[in-house]
Amino acid sequence: MSDLLARHRAVMPNWMALYYNEPIEIVGGKGNRVVDANGKSYLDFFAGILTNMIGYDVPEVREAVESRLASGVVHTSTLYLIRGQVELAEKIARLSGIPDAKVFFTNSGTEANETALLLATYARGSDQVLAMRQSYHGRSFGAISVTSNRSWKNNSLSPLNVHFLHGADKHLAQFRGMSDAGYIAACVDDLRHVLATAVSKDVAALIAEPIQGVGGFTMAPDGLFAAYKEVLDEEGILFVSDEVQTGWGRTGSAFFGIQNHGVTPDMMTFAKGLGNGFAVGGVVARGDLMDGPHAAGVATFGGNPIAMAAANATLDYVLDHDLQANAARTGEIIISGLREAAPRLPVVGDVRGKGLMFAVELVDPATKAPAPALAARFLEETKRLGLLVGKGGLYGNTLRMAPPLTLTEDEAREGLGILVTALEAVNDEAR
Repeated sequence: MSDLLARHRAVMPNWMALYYNEPIEIVGGKGNRVVDANGKSYLDFFAGILTNMIGYDVPEVREAVESRLASGVVHTSTLYLIRGQVELAEKIARLSGIPDAKVFFTNSGTEANETALLLATYARGSDQVLAMRQSYHGRSFGAISVTSNRSWKNNSLSPLNVHFLHGADKHLAQFRGMSDAGYIAACVDDLRHVLATAVSKDVAALIAEPIQGVGGFTMAPDGLFAAYKEVLDEEGILFVSDEVQTGWGRTGSAFFGIQNHGVTPDMMTFAKGLGNGFAVGGVVARGDLMDGPHAAGVATFGGNPIAMAAANATLDYVLDHDLQANAARTGEIIISGLREAAPRLPVVGDVRGKGLMFAVELVDPATKAPAPALAARFLEETKRLGLLVGKGGLYGNTLRMAPPLTLTEDEAREGLGILVTALEAVNDEAR
């Protein structure tokens, strides 16, 4: 065991998991590749959990941050005007499509979701919230309460009264084999039944990920949230789209994930990729909802000048280089390639995704049961071959990948080749 690993285990909580039998320390990066402390290079298909959205050592981001540092002011707090904060909020409000939108910046997606839940429960005068089965919204008290994944849920206590809906669980026996239209109809019936049986008169909001991140990139069929919103609107229930992983063009087919459903939510939360590694999150919401709370509020570090410099440069880069279109192009190369290989690999239970957000589910070749041990083996094999990927899913058997949006077509093909080679190796071993 390395000295750094031993020191890590001595002072870090044991629930803060590390990848790999021999964890790596990443010490350098350029473009879409990183280098570990042993000098080994990897093509990065996980990007710090979808956070290094435009890759590593990007001159535009570096120069923006260095310019801010050179001013001598790295922090002022929201008690003072912050030009970069106002400029970024203007861009996000415009891009969101939310009418009369206002923006509040936080430090993380967890904090963003807490803020959205506060705004929704305040506006509706209710602690009742709807969320999706298999969801993940963060690690704090309120965020855990709307998280529906036992592996990530430490506490049954909750500040909210939460009811969980179907929508990304089409693999269950009662839904298996249904068409998307039939599944949407069944889910809407269930929503109406929940509202008729499990809640009192007023419900604050539905919070949902358009594509479930920790849930293994499972997703509702396009159109489900539009059908849900028709029901929500009948009762004035607010809709919060958690775009922490799906925002900024990652799905290729829309700039925000919820737009794939033809829906404009009342609020969207965001974080991760916007700062390209710098800590930034936030909420964009209808102005009346954002202005609603009567008590004063502040974010000491939220929207700080350094994070805003990085985020403005990152968002400008995404827009100027049309990285949404690039995500559609390069994602199609990988997803179609994985689907082409899947029929000859019994270990592959499913291939799914949109744009540069895709996943492979591994199963026991004989029983088709979820195979988390095979997923762990796949992780080791891709590491050996020079590719970083993620792991997750409700049953721990899903490899989830989300390369930087700057991925080139050559890199997409390179990564696809490594993925297929690793799948072949795991498949041979499993058989």
